[in-house]
Amino acid sequence: MHHHLSLKGKLVIMFSVMASLFLVALDQTIVSTALGKIVEDFNSFSSLSWIVTAYLLTTTVTTPIAGKLSDLFGRRSMLLIGVAVFALGSLFSGMAGTIDQLIWARAFQGIGGGIITANAFTIIGDLFAARERGRWQGLFGAVFGIASVIGPLLGGWLTDGHQLFTLTTDWRWTFFINVPIAIVAFFLIAIYCPSLKHESRPKIDFAGAGLLALALATLVLAVDNTEVTFAGLMDWAGISLVTLRFVMAAIIAVAVGLLVYVERRAPQPMLPIAYFKNANFLKIVGISILFGVGFMGAILYLTQFNQQVYGASPTESGLMLLPMMAGMMTASIGSGQVISRFGKYKIFMQVGIVIAAVMIGLLTTLSPETPYWHEALMMLGVGFGLGLVMPVLNIAVQSEFTQRELGVATSSVQLFRGLGSTVGIAVFGALLTSGISTNLAGIQNDDYLSAIRQSPAAQQIGDLNDSNTWLTLNSADVKQKLRDGFEQGISNSELPASAKQQAVKSFTDKQVEYSEKVTHAFSDSIRDIFLASTVTMALAAVFVFMLKERELAKATADATPGEM
Repeated sequence: MHHHLSLKGKLVIMFSVMASLFLVALDQTIVSTALGKIVEDFNSFSSLSWIVTAYLLTTTVTTPIAGKLSDLFGRRSMLLIGVAVFALGSLFSGMAGTIDQLIWARAFQGIGGGIITANAFTIIGDLFAARERGRWQGLFGAVFGIASVIGPLLGGWLTDGHQLFTLTTDWRWTFFINVPIAIVAFFLIAIYCPSLKHESRPKIDFAGAGLLALALATLVLAVDNTEVTFAGLMDWAGISLVTLRFVMAAIIAVAVGLLVYVERRAPQPMLPIAYFKNANFLKIVGISILFGVGFMGAILYLTQFNQQVYGASPTESGLMLLPMMAGMMTASIGSGQVISRFGKYKIFMQVGIVIAAVMIGLLTTLSPETPYWHEALMMLGVGFGLGLVMPVLNIAVQSEFTQRELGVATSSVQLFRGLGSTVGIAVFGALLTSGISTNLAGIQNDDYLSAIRQSPAAQQIGDLNDSNTWLTLNSADVKQKLRDGFEQGISNSELPASAKQQAVKSFTDKQVEYSEKVTHAFSDSIRDIFLASTVTMALAAVFVFMLKERELAKATADATPGEM
């Protein structure tokens, strides 16, 4: 442990670590606003899913491995590698000349993101005694809250093209902006951060790392845009999506079975099986997975609700999430301070998870007729509940293990929460698609779709018979683009002025009618997602109330669980 460091030294280290963590948290939201421009520039809409999946894949695989390696070789070394890789990946992404180069750069960037995520929360346990960790875990939770709102705002601003000094921004700046922050964080960590190493003779569990990577990578690919990612393979091999997923499930089962066998015999296992004999650890894993599912159900689909129902642009939808960010920051920072003062954390998890479940449940009442201030109050409550739970998960898991085990234990929480979010996105996406298809049955023959079917701009967006395209057509910027294109086409025609005006009015009326249909269908469909998120939060609450709390006391020489 390094509790002996001066407060000034700790503050510099924490500032640099928070800066690197902010980059990772920001990247999860800032890039989403630029995806449309990216695939438009490269004219490669079929590769859209890979831009996201490549990063998600390598981040998920890297996180648990990096956590273990930091226990073996030191937190400082791993953080420096993570920040350097993330900065280079960001630079390569911004400089990409083809869509394939961008995908590989994103995969490389994800490795850095996984390393940073694994170590950022762990380093708190190295620098501070258990009683002091609450306030810092709370601040780190607030970093994610700030990034979730700033990301769409900043991404939209940069992508839209604005003057920054003497340069004009575009989507590439959503990657370039990471580089200077990463450079500053790198040098601060290199200068001020101690090695934070716990093993004098480390042995790398290569077999365990390989099997863990295989299982995690296959799981991500099995749930994240599988039908798009492997469309070429399925056509070439003549297999169905169900068959492909069955094969991938078999690979996961075999990899996990071999992983258990290998880890039981490894001298320094990558993911110690003994951890799963700890009842509290198992409960925390369950909470992390369920929390990850419910968290994404609330955050991601509230953003889509604002865009589809309220007609908000990506930038506006980010601003509309400010009440949630305010609730999350207040709860995260405030609870951290109280936990550090009194040494009790379970009550915050209990109150937070109940508030989150109730408030997400209230989101099912949202409709196109709901005024925004109603949604804002609900988001404030959702953010407050989530903010109480997020930082406490790390405190709870760190209180279960010795100092030398903090890396793999803490990264496990990040891993399982991330897996929960990944699975949640896949399940909720399928639920939304099914709901939209059912509620908009027969819309392929809508007058508006017939009017734009031959439009080059509409054809670039996607298949007009696909439910995802129906939602895209309802977004504010796409509607404006199609309307401008129609008006330009009419203005260049030889029709009389009165006929041109009538044609434009007719097109606008059809667009409004289509938008109303999609808006109500989306609102009806998204209720199922909010309901499913409520159920997962309620299940997580069961594990929270079963959790056995350990007292957070001052650090001792032997650093036993609950006394670190």
